[in-house]
Amino acid sequence: MLSYRHGFHAGNHADVLKHVVLARLLHHLAQKEKPFWYIDSHAGAGSYLLDRGYAAKNAEYADGVGRLWERTDVPESVADYLRLVRHLNPDGKLRRYPGSPLCALPLLREGDRMRLFELHGGDAAQLRHALAHDTRHIAIREEDGFAGLRALLPPPPRRALVLIDPSYEDKRDYARVLEALDDGLRRFATGIYALWYPQLRRPESRRLPERLKQHAGTHWLHVALTVRAPAKAGFGMHGSGLLIVNPPWSLAPALESVLPFLAAVLGQDEGAGFQLERSAP
Repeated sequence: MLSYRHGFHAGNHADVLKHVVLARLLHHLAQKEKPFWYIDSHAGAGSYLLDRGYAAKNAEYADGVGRLWERTDVPESVADYLRLVRHLNPDGKLRRYPGSPLCALPLLREGDRMRLFELHGGDAAQLRHALAHDTRHIAIREEDGFAGLRALLPPPPRRALVLIDPSYEDKRDYARVLEALDDGLRRFATGIYALWYPQLRRPESRRLPERLKQHAGTHWLHVALTVRAPAKAGFGMHGSGLLIVNPPWSLAPALESVLPFLAAVLGQDEGAGFQLERSAP
């Protein structure tokens, strides 16, 4: 829905989990010389001010990246993620937060490419501005990412990470995520797909992880981070998760140390915890 603005939630616990995993996946793809594409279905505004505007209203980042910013005891994968955030905050003060495209950009090499979709006109304009300094790798399309993916798959190098992360404000997104995964795997069976979802009390959200596994085929990894018990009133996001299709073998071992750490540091009550599940060998 066009009313959604990720700026209100920038840098929160869900962004931390998503971007830690994103960085690990991109590091994996960069280990081989052959180029790859990074494709983002719902790219957002690119970067977000934390000390004013949308993000400052609820200050969700304070219980997300803010809890990690000054720590020196973080696991390697969290340190890699924090370096991406520090790239936007060179003076050491946490004022800006990178969306997924700006987390990905420093990890792309000369031959790699970025393909971004953002339907919200205002966010698409901000995204172009945020990436205007480096257009060699990038194409931005102001259109529906679910529909746009079809034209890009398979990508020419036959190597890609596809991030599918709608807001889920529109309940149709729950079905469209499954449709996008099915269509993507038909067109590009060997791609890496990362499908993000929020943990909410609504039935569609609770059912989605199992439905994603059913559509993912035989090689997947499910990771989830819960930071608090669900609110009794039923409102708000109490955690988030990602279903990764065709994950690199190194991802699960890396997350085995990351998830307990994040649950301990970002947890807000006794309901905090994590999940790490993989398909049968």
